[in-house]
Amino acid sequence: MTADVTVPHRSPTLAGASIRDDRRRLLRTTETRMRDFLAAERTKWRRIDPRACVPVDAVSDLLAAGGKRIRPTFCISGYLAAGGLPEDESVVSAAVALELLHACALIHDDVMDDSTQRRGRPTVHTKYSAGHRDFRWKGEARRFGESVAILAGDLALVYSDKFMAEAPPSVTAVWTELRTELIIGQYMDIGSAAETSTDPELARWIAVAKSGRYTILRPLVIGAVIAGQPELVETFTEYGTALGEAFQLRDDVLDAFENGQAAGKPAGLDFEQHKMSLLMTSAMSRHPEIADYVLWDEPDSVELRGMLDRFGVRAEAEEHIDILVERSCRAINGAPLRGEWRDELVLMAHQVAYRDR
Repeated sequence: MTADVTVPHRSPTLAGASIRDDRRRLLRTTETRMRDFLAAERTKWRRIDPRACVPVDAVSDLLAAGGKRIRPTFCISGYLAAGGLPEDESVVSAAVALELLHACALIHDDVMDDSTQRRGRPTVHTKYSAGHRDFRWKGEARRFGESVAILAGDLALVYSDKFMAEAPPSVTAVWTELRTELIIGQYMDIGSAAETSTDPELARWIAVAKSGRYTILRPLVIGAVIAGQPELVETFTEYGTALGEAFQLRDDVLDAFENGQAAGKPAGLDFEQHKMSLLMTSAMSRHPEIADYVLWDEPDSVELRGMLDRFGVRAEAEEHIDILVERSCRAINGAPLRGEWRDELVLMAHQVAYRDR
């Protein structure tokens, strides 16, 4: 790391305490709005028939299971860093919308990846498939569970649009682009896995489109636009693009080398689904032995992880993450950010890129 982009030397508990208090208040309001809305929706649909609230419950249960709330945090941070007033809660609706969109993406992603666990609990399709079997209902249990998950994810998407419609109209174009690139990126992810694409640039584009932009870049931009500071869009785009790639590469590292217990979801899913991730395409381009094994054999996840270890792929990924973090932090040097937000965004970059779950 170069000296100008290191984390501030002040204690994280003291540096920027005031701006963090402002953000915490808005995040608490976000959580309350989301929880109260879903509770009201449950009551509304339960009056018609108790079974009608199953999709609402599926969304509510996922959100209640926790999560890092990264997207609302970056949205509110972008708003406050751009000079948005802490007492003005106009950013809250956008923050709720972003978390509900994330719920939609997770529920659908778990179906596509055939994942059995999310946040330490059964995934939506797994839970409702099991319920179908327990009650000995007609039809195929797996199809029933996946149908519930598809509908629950769609419902979360509808709810996210409802909340974003309450935000200023100036965010509409960004919101449309965010949802579109998320869906196209998801398709390209499963398409490249099916085709076993080994193109590192395509893998990077997929990672940034389906994960990085909607996690960091777009939430920051939405916050700045709501604060009335669109001139920060370029700065946040540079910062968010680099950090978004680092975020996804960290996900790849955790999936490949950790046991999954801390993350509350199975590890090694990328291997099992033959995902051509940033980590994997980079490893294949650098090490022909890994490429040969992946392309010409039916890879065993344990053996593949061992090969990655032997060839130092994790160290290579960590080195690239360092470069991306430095690039993201350099992007905000000299930016017209309010108060101590430059230091805070540097700290946030390190927290996101070097997280352990």
